[in-house]
Amino acid sequence: MGLGFLNHKYESVVVAYDDENTPVKLTGKKMLPIIVKNDGIAQNESLDILKDLDNKNQLSWDFYFTNKTEVDKLIELIGSPLHSLAMPYWIWTPEFDEKSRHYFQSKKEIKRGPFKNLVRDQKEYINELEKILDENLLNKLQPFFMNSKITIVDIMIASHLWGAYIVPEFQFNSKIHQYLMKVKELTHFNYHADFF
Repeated sequence: MGLGFLNHKYESVVVAYDDENTPVKLTGKKMLPIIVKNDGIAQNESLDILKDLDNKNQLSWDFYFTNKTEVDKLIELIGSPLHSLAMPYWIWTPEFDEKSRHYFQSKKEIKRGPFKNLVRDQKEYINELEKILDENLLNKLQPFFMNSKITIVDIMIASHLWGAYIVPEFQFNSKIHQYLMKVKELTHFNYHADFF
């Protein structure tokens, strides 16, 4: 989303979830995404990558840093129920094969418990996520998060929320859906771009 908004040309390479060697070899730790620049230098941490590339401050970084505590809290609030809700679906997307699916599920179940229990408790996660969005996002869209123009904060929020579209039992409020579609349009985002 960030690279699309900045009109930064790039080639995307999907790394298997169980591939620890590639990220460690490039950056010294298993963390994605990674950008390898034309000079061969590799960097990870998505916010650091975008901040370095955004030399015209098109994403209004000052807005994020001014509201960092609130934004980080919102992202954390969203992440807990959303990940529990969506992970049992994510493992069946094209980026996973049988080996990486098992690796992902084993790692995530250490923190969240068995995926079968996440599926069983799905309604609880849906209710929790809806409440978080109603109380912390819906009334702050102006039409972007506390702003009349898109900022890095909207990309942070949208990149987290996009994962919920895979869950057929969950439906976004129409205003939030319209917000996400506007972010998608402005960032030229296509979830399936890596599979064309």
